Amino acid sequence: MQQPVAGDRSAAVPSMYPSQARLAADLYSTHRIIEDPEWSLTTVPHLTELCLQHIVHNFEKNPIVDRLLPEHQRKVLDRLSTGLPLAVTANLISDEDYWKRCCTERWRVCDISNYGDSWKRMFFERHLENVLKCFIPNTTDPNQVLELIPFCKDYVQKLEVDQFLPPLQVDHKEERDDLSDTESDSGFNKVSMHHYDLGVLVTALPHLEELHLTYGVKDCGMNFEWNLFNFTHQDCCNLAVAVKMCHNLKVFKLTQSKVDDDKTSLLVHNLLDHPCLVELNLSHNLIGDKGAQAVGKLINRSRLETLNLCNNQISHLGAQALAQALAENSTLTSLNLRLNHVEDKGGEAVGHALLTNSTLKSIHLGSNSLSEPTAALFSQVLAQNATLTSINFSCNHLGLDGGKQLLEGLADNKSLIEFDLRLTEVGEETEYLIHQIVWSNQEAARLESLQHPPAKPL
Repeated sequence: MQQPVAGDRSAAVPSMYPSQARLAADLYSTHRIIEDPEWSLTTVPHLTELCLQHIVHNFEKNPIVDRLLPEHQRKVLDRLSTGLPLAVTANLISDEDYWKRCCTERWRVCDISNYGDSWKRMFFERHLENVLKCFIPNTTDPNQVLELIPFCKDYVQKLEVDQFLPPLQVDHKEERDDLSDTESDSGFNKVSMHHYDLGVLVTALPHLEELHLTYGVKDCGMNFEWNLFNFTHQDCCNLAVAVKMCHNLKVFKLTQSKVDDDKTSLLVHNLLDHPCLVELNLSHNLIGDKGAQAVGKLINRSRLETLNLCNNQISHLGAQALAQALAENSTLTSLNLRLNHVEDKGGEAVGHALLTNSTLKSIHLGSNSLSEPTAALFSQVLAQNATLTSINFSCNHLGLDGGKQLLEGLADNKSLIEFDLRLTEVGEETEYLIHQIVWSNQEAARLESLQHPPAKPL
């Protein structure tokens, strides 16, 4: 019998019929794919990608960022959910693109120029503001605010809270007939209307520099009641202590909150000798002469540069107290007394102060019932004071003679670049000539700034 030769396939299967041999040969040479026909090696993720997906899906339990390569960090941060707890992301993620997504997904309008061009700062400031605006005393858990402090304390520099909700009141209108006179007289069922105390929060924010507050309720609609806009004495006490303890506070604004003389005195007492405060805004309140006198003391016991007392109830007595402080002051650069009742006695007092003051640059006395005597004194101010750059006398009755005296005072003035005389009855010709002088001063100031541009802050 002939021995089979190595490599001879026909000799390897001598007992097969020809058809069987062909079938065996086909099976040997053909690769059959029995898996998904759409499956391909090109769709299999790399191991690195699988790892990144795992990191993203388990980030809340095991946050890993710093140990990744930069290109891998970018991929993880771009895929992270903006709904992750702040306890995980606040102090771990500094990437601005991530916080930009957090902001834009939550708020329609996002202007980071108001937040030092920082998306992260915007998120934490606005998030904290929203929590404070929705806080209901005796109902909301205070821990909702306190638990945020460790996460936001390094990023919050400014708080703008334009709403403080009062405690919920039970409607007793239906029960009023059932109440006895004793219950009514004893104050039974009365609910304290004090608002959230900012003391603990403000003192725990080491970088807080600006505080803008309005005690009231927005969008109350048909539920309007005057007590929704009640800044109580206890609220004032709490706030006064808070701002006193906020040593880095530079700007304090408390507007549209029914702040009267007593509350102003209390606030000022706690602001005296404040180390950093440079701007105080108490506009649109109920401050009278006693409150203005208290603020006058603050002017020379602080570093105030901007003071806004617009739309209050200050008469000539309050204006005289402010003027006396202004005459001795060397830091204030802007004073706004618009929409008060200082009249000519108050206007003349301010004018006399400006004959000696050499730091104030802007004065607003619009809508104060001023007339020719004030204009006559300010004519001297314009001739002697080389610091004032802006004066607003709008909506006063200065008259034709008053306008002429102001024009005479401006003859040699080179510093005034803004002078608002709308609705002052000074006459069209006088107003035009004054405008020409002011415009000339503006041009000179513009050319000077081009030749000697201000130094950029370090």
